[in-house]
Amino acid sequence: MSYSDFTLETVKKKLHLQIREQVGLFANAPDVQPSGLLCETLDYNLPLALAINTEKSRSELIIAPILVELRRQFQSKISLFSGVEFNVEPTLGLNGICDFLMSSSSEQLFVSTPVIAIVEAKKENLNAGLGQCIAEMFAAQLFNEKEGNDISIIYGAVTTGNIWKFLRLEDSVVEIDLIEYLIIQISKILGILSLSISAGLD
Repeated sequence: MSYSDFTLETVKKKLHLQIREQVGLFANAPDVQPSGLLCETLDYNLPLALAINTEKSRSELIIAPILVELRRQFQSKISLFSGVEFNVEPTLGLNGICDFLMSSSSEQLFVSTPVIAIVEAKKENLNAGLGQCIAEMFAAQLFNEKEGNDISIIYGAVTTGNIWKFLRLEDSVVEIDLIEYLIIQISKILGILSLSISAGLD
């Protein structure tokens, strides 16, 4: 078993987590304006990615540029990992490749303080990606506990590139925001991601 095998039902049963659905969980996150570079990149890349319409194209042309922008806005004081192996507790199925992880550390050679797990929705099905995302968030929580990292909340996102859904894990409670954010709301998406990173830096 690996991250991608988890569903909402199995994360509840196997990882003993409570799942709560919330409306507007991140509504108060302040907007963060995208740079001109990101706006120009998305203006060009978005129609191309949607025309190609593969997971790889959305990952490379939409998701990655947004996360690189986030790292740039934090002046490279955070780290971004793509397609990294993150084996935390194989006996629980908490192993495998993560689409994207973001860390509150500037160390880029290895994962040290994960705070956000981002899962690319397979077949553009956001809800189907929730189990995988929660499993990765739980693994990040375990990792930080083992390493003595003082990070109380782990954040997550499931995205098709043009649609984003956000989650938050604290203790054994996962909150899922029922609001979905569209790529045209890029300022809000960046704002929620920035808030998530900032919480890990406190």
